[in-house]
Amino acid sequence: MGKIKVGIVGYGLSGATFHAPLLSVLEQFHIAKVVSSQKEKVRQDLKDVEVVDSLEDILEDGSIDMVVITTPSGLHYEMAKQCLLAGKHVILEKPMVVKTWEAADLIKIAEEERLLLSVYHNRRWDNDFLTVKKLLDDGVLGDINTYQVHYDRFRPAVRDRWREKPGPGSGTLYDLGSHLIDQALHLFGLPQFVSADVFAQKDNAETDDYFHVILGYEKLRVILHSGSIVPVNGPRFQVHGNKGSFIKYGLDGQEQALSEGKKPLDGSWGADVPENYGQLVTIEGESEKHETIQTIHGSYLTYYKEIADSILIGKKAPVTAQEGLAVIRIIDAAFESSKSKKAVYMN
Repeated sequence: MGKIKVGIVGYGLSGATFHAPLLSVLEQFHIAKVVSSQKEKVRQDLKDVEVVDSLEDILEDGSIDMVVITTPSGLHYEMAKQCLLAGKHVILEKPMVVKTWEAADLIKIAEEERLLLSVYHNRRWDNDFLTVKKLLDDGVLGDINTYQVHYDRFRPAVRDRWREKPGPGSGTLYDLGSHLIDQALHLFGLPQFVSADVFAQKDNAETDDYFHVILGYEKLRVILHSGSIVPVNGPRFQVHGNKGSFIKYGLDGQEQALSEGKKPLDGSWGADVPENYGQLVTIEGESEKHETIQTIHGSYLTYYKEIADSILIGKKAPVTAQEGLAVIRIIDAAFESSKSKKAVYMN
């Protein structure tokens, strides 16, 4: 196989910001078609790429190898199913789907058709998360007892967008929560139980815009939190073990850079600003050691480099469909816990 020919379905924030810019700079891929009503925007960004009106235009094109689906979450299942049955590899924007049975069905089809099915959980390649993961892998903090992450925003007014309207896959838990859940599962695996508070805090809100989710393990508690009326952010990461603590402020800047039209073309991509470098405190006997830890560079590009290796040489997908399904299971449990006001145990 030469270049992997790609069809992108949808050209809103996700398609235009998180997928097309990355695919366009990698020599392993060629964006052949985009399904979008925003034809001028697509042509402005991607020049000679053909803009088509429907998914069928991609399904009927035998030259297209892979389809990237960036539509609202409620459309993912049917579109992905059609693509797989048409012999296309599929990348789904997170969250993978809305229901666990949908994920299980897609996994079954992909396995039967021997096709790649992966979920774009790009924030595994945030600079802060990569730094935390290395500290944990290196055992610097010892046995972890508390892992707390905040993804807060100050957006007090309800906006006219599908994620803030009632419907499948809308709301903050499906949106930002899927990022934090995937990161936690990537580090620690499935928890024993989930305890959550999920509700709408904004005036006139129609979907959830706040969540506080606790994942319970043996002696570890993972706390995932998001609020939409937070004028000033506290720490993003707080990780504590029996040998030390790591505190990190700030948010990875790749999304902002991509939204400004920048592309990952040199070694400075994904760098953190020094004032946001994390603080590590380690304990040895009666003494404390304080260090500033330079943040590892973030790299969303790594996801698609590894996707190319998965398709071209059969390597494992950077995010598997089973991992995408696990995130949906936790989201389901969080909603159930919030409604029942009880912890939900994972079987």
